[in-house]
Formats: sequence, structure tokens, C-alpha cells
Amino acid sequence: MEIVDYIIAEDRELVKLSLDGDHTAFEYLFTRYSEAIRRLFMQRMSTASDADDLLQETFIKVYINLHRYSESYTFGQWVYTIARNTHIDFERRRQEDLPIDERFTAPWASAPSPEEKLISLQQRSQIEHYISSLPEQYRTLFKMRFLEDYSYDEIAEKLQLPMGTVKTRIHRARDRMCALIKSEK
Repeated sequence: MEIVDYIIAEDRELVKLSLDGDHTAFEYLFTRYSEAIRRLFMQRMSTASDADDLLQETFIKVYINLHRYSESYTFGQWVYTIARNTHIDFERRRQEDLPIDERFTAPWASAPSPEEKLISLQQRSQIEHYISSLPEQYRTLFKMRFLEDYSYDEIAEKLQLPMGTVKTRIHRARDRMCALIKSEK
């Protein structure tokens, strides 16, 4: 398979290829989801090394249990569930290691600080600005694929477009988004 084929391949296709022994396909699955899962852990962890450890543990579990993935869920939902359960297990192990008097102290607030809220709002508005800069034919597909997590099949069916057209437009939309982001930096 060419690199472009991996980039535009649906998660389901990459899972099937991974199960057939294609390690590059799994690398692309990891690349698609690792940053989001790492951010999830960083929001809940005190150190980056703990977040990195949990990220690694999560994707080891994903790799080992890939044959259990059911297409009735999106791959992202499945990975997120594994990540959430990995974090819960980590917290349980950590609580067991604490002395009894420290187990019942009030936890730190998990709400973001005002500065973090402002940064998040700015980032969200910047991304919305980039998306609104895309031509309509790309904007709709980009939102469906990356914000609403529709599969390529679902997009093709909903918009009544050929699969090749959907893949090409999503690829072009992704390229344009990258170009917009790079041009702003």
C-alpha cells in the first residue's frame, strides 16, 4: 500500500490490515489517535511521564485486543473506552499504594483554570475559523469526518457521493487545513 492509501484509509480498513499483519496500518491508527488520548491523560495526570506510560499501556491493550474490535462502534470510541479503563485501573493501583490517611483527602479540582479556558476557547475559535475558510464541498466533509466522527461509508451514503469522491475531498480538505494552519504560524 502507498502512504497516501494509509492516510485516507478508514479506521476499519486499517484494523483489518493490522489484523492481517500490516504493522504500518497499526502505526497509522496509533498516529490518528495517540495525541488525543495523550491529551486526555494529560488533563487527568500530574506528570507527563504518567500520561506517556498510560498512552503506551493503552495502545498495547489496543494491539493485543484488536481482534475484539466491533464495527458497531467507531474505532475512536473503542480506543477511548480502553484509555478510560486504563486510567481507572491506574488510579486504583495508585490509591492502593497510598497510606490510609492520604486516601481520603479531597482531590484536586479537575476544572480548568481561567487561563486554560481562555486558551481552549481561542484554539476552538481558531479551528472554527480555519474550517469556515474551506470551500463548502470540503467544509461539510471535514466536519462530518473529523468533528462528527462519521466513517467514509456513512459520509458517502448520507451525501450520496461515490466513495472515491468522498476520500479525495476529505484528503484535499485535510491538506487545505494543514496549509491554513502552517500559513498562520
